[in-house]
Amino acid sequence: MKNKITISTLFASMLIVVVCFTTTSTFAQTKTDHTKIKDCYTMQDGKMMEMKDGKAMPMEKDMTMKNGTKCMTNGECIMKDGTTVKMKEGECIDMSGKMDKCSMMNKDMKSSTDNKTDNKEMAMIYNCPMHPEVTSDKPGKCPKCGMDLVEKK
Repeated sequence: MKNKITISTLFASMLIVVVCFTTTSTFAQTKTDHTKIKDCYTMQDGKMMEMKDGKAMPMEKDMTMKNGTKCMTNGECIMKDGTTVKMKEGECIDMSGKMDKCSMMNKDMKSSTDNKTDNKEMAMIYNCPMHPEVTSDKPGKCPKCGMDLVEKK
């Protein structure tokens, strides 16, 4: 009788350990790896934001990129060739001075300038109702909460 209780207790303990380990592993896989997001400046909700280590904060002063491109807090950028560009919602400029869509600022993804996309497609921005900082150029799910991304108006 004592052996059955000991074996049952041991089995229950092992089962709890396996369940806890499996749950921890599952949650660890859903975390966002902020090291894969490039540092950049982006236009969000009509304001210039600085993206650093995966976190967005308001851009407080004019910045000059590595290639000489200068971006102002009002969203105007003077490119290295002297042309002035007004950044649009969802556009980013990385630290090297290259402009792109924010969803393409992931270090593992190819630049959208490598793909031939039409301007209408570039204008479409989707974001999470609960996490407005999560944006995409196509419908999908929020990586933070799993909600459907909705078209930003």
